[in-house]
Amino acid sequence: MSNQNYKDSQLYRIRHSTAHVMAEAMLERFPEAQIAIGPPIEDGFYYDFKLPRPATEEDLQWVENRMKEIIRGNHDFTVREVTPSEALEFFKDQPYKVELINDLVSGRVDENGEQIAAPAEKMTFWTQDTFTDLCRGPHVKNTREINPDAINVTFKPMAGAYWRGDENREQLTRIYGTAWETPEELQEYLRLLEEAKKRDHRIIGEKMGLFTISPLVGKGLPLWKPYGAAMRDSLERWLRETQIDNGYQPVVTPHIGKLDLYKTSGHYPYYKDSQYAPIQVDDEEFLLKPMNCPHHIMIYKSEMRSYRDLPVRLAEFGTVYRYEQSGELNGLTRVRGFTVDDAHLFVAPNQLLEEFKKVVSLIQNIFNSLGLTDFRARVGTRDPKSDKYVGDDQLWENATSAIIQACEELKLPYHIEEGEAAFYGPKLDFMVRDVLKREWQLGTVQVDYNLPARFELEYVADDNTRQRPIMIHRAPFGSMERFVGILIEHFAGVFPVWLAPVQAIIIPIADRHFEYADSVAAELKRLGARVEIDKGKSRMQAKIREHRERHIPYMLIVGDKDMEAGTVSVRLRTDEDLGAMPRADFAALMGRILESHSLELQ
Repeated sequence: MSNQNYKDSQLYRIRHSTAHVMAEAMLERFPEAQIAIGPPIEDGFYYDFKLPRPATEEDLQWVENRMKEIIRGNHDFTVREVTPSEALEFFKDQPYKVELINDLVSGRVDENGEQIAAPAEKMTFWTQDTFTDLCRGPHVKNTREINPDAINVTFKPMAGAYWRGDENREQLTRIYGTAWETPEELQEYLRLLEEAKKRDHRIIGEKMGLFTISPLVGKGLPLWKPYGAAMRDSLERWLRETQIDNGYQPVVTPHIGKLDLYKTSGHYPYYKDSQYAPIQVDDEEFLLKPMNCPHHIMIYKSEMRSYRDLPVRLAEFGTVYRYEQSGELNGLTRVRGFTVDDAHLFVAPNQLLEEFKKVVSLIQNIFNSLGLTDFRARVGTRDPKSDKYVGDDQLWENATSAIIQACEELKLPYHIEEGEAAFYGPKLDFMVRDVLKREWQLGTVQVDYNLPARFELEYVADDNTRQRPIMIHRAPFGSMERFVGILIEHFAGVFPVWLAPVQAIIIPIADRHFEYADSVAAELKRLGARVEIDKGKSRMQAKIREHRERHIPYMLIVGDKDMEAGTVSVRLRTDEDLGAMPRADFAALMGRILESHSLELQ
C-alpha cells in the first residue's frame, strides 16, 4: 500500500484514533504526564510522553486493558475549530502542545513538525470521551469502529525519543501501539514480529561473524569481518561484472571533496543538517562525501564529449557519510558511513527512454536473482506546496513523463507518490517486501535535468552545436550495508550458495585423511569456492551439527573409502544425504551453482 493510500484508508483512521485512546488511558494512569505527538506509522502508532516516573510492563498492561474499556464505551470522535488563543488556554499546562500551537501560528510547522505554507488562524481539536488533542485528523466516527481484540501496546519495548528529534532537547518516553481490523490480523502481525526477532541481522551477524561495531571506532560505522567481507565481495563482484557487461565503466572517487563542489550541486544547502561539519584544510573547506554524483559529474566534465560517446555510464561502489542521530542507528540498516552501488548515466535526450528502461530491467533481474520478487514501483514526484525542489517546471514534466512512459512500456505496475522526488528530479523507487512482509525501499532510478545545468555539462551534437546531457542516477542495492542487513534477515542467515560466507566444509574422519581433504579443498578453491577444513578433535556428529547450525551449504565427509574411490560423501545443510559422489562430479555441481547464482543447492 502506498503512503498516500495508507493515509486515506480505514486502517489509518483506526490507528490514529487508537493512538488518542491510548493517550487518554495513559493520562489516567499518569495524571501528571505531559503529552507530545501521537501519529500513526506504518505498522501502528506511537505517542510521546514526559512521565513523572518510568513506565513499567504492568503500566502498559493496565493501559491496554483500560483502552479496551474506553473502546467498548462507544464514544464519538468529534472535531471543532478553535482560535490560537483558545488552544493556548486549553493546553496552558502542556508545554509541548503550547510549542506546537505557537509553531502553527507562526506558519513554520504543523503538529508533526512538518513545514506548512501559511500561518494558521484556526486549528482543530478532536475529542473522544474525556480526551481532547490538537489534531488534523482523520479519525473514525465512533470507537465502535475499533476492534478492542485487535489492539496491542505491549508488543514493543518503550523507547526514548528526543523532542522534535533534536538531541539537544529533552528526552521523552515513546509508547508504541498497533491496531488492526481483525484479531487474526493482529495475531499474524505479532507472529511475524516474533519471527523478526529470530532473524535480527545484528544477532545473526554476530553469531556468524559477519560484522562488528566498535565504540572506539564510532557508532554507525560497521567493521566488516572476513566472513561478512566475503559475502559483500560476492555481491559487489556480481553487480560489477553485470554492469560491465551492460556497458558501465568503473570509476573511483575520493571520500572527501571541497565544500564548493556540494554547494554547486545543491547537496550542501539542501541536506546540510544530515552532513558533517566542514573540515578545514589549509585555506579551503572540505566535506566528507555525502553523495557520489558530483564526483561523477566532474569525471564527465574532465573532457569534451561527442554525441558519439553517449551514453556515458559511470559506476562506483562509493562510500558516503551522513549524520544520523544516535537513537536512529540500527546495526547495518541505519549507519553513518555506507557504500552505495552508484552509477550515473549521461545521455542525449533521444536516448533517455531506452536507457531508463535498460536500467529498470537490470534492477528487476538483480532482484529476481535474489528471490526478491515481491515488490512494487513508486514514482516519486514533486510536492507542489514545497519549495525544496530546483529547476524548470517543463523539465520536471519531461522527466516525470519519461519515467511513466518507461513503466508503461515495460508493463511495470506503478503508483505515483507526491513529495517523494529528489530535490533535482523525479524518481522510480522499488519498494521490496521481504519474507516478513516488511517493505524496504531498495533500488532507485532518477531522471535529472538540473545537475547538468548547475555544472554546465555539454556534449557536441551531430550538428556541431553544444548540447546539454540528461543524467540518470541509479543504485540497485542502495546502501550495501543496509542491503546486506536486509538479506541477512530475509534469508535468516541461510544464504544462497554463492553468497554463503563458507560454501563448503570438508570433514576428514581421521588425521590420515587430512592430505586428501587438502587436495579436495584446493580443487574447489580453483573454482572460486570458499572452503574450510575441520581438523578439530570433536566427534563427527558434533561437527555435522555445528556446521549445520552455521548454515554451511555443503558438508563433505572424507574417509578411507573416499580416498580409495576419489569421492566425497556429501551432506546438505538441509540434512539431505547425497551419499558418495566422485569429487569431479561434486566440483561440477558446485561450479554450476556458483556460476548461475542459483538459489538451490543442487
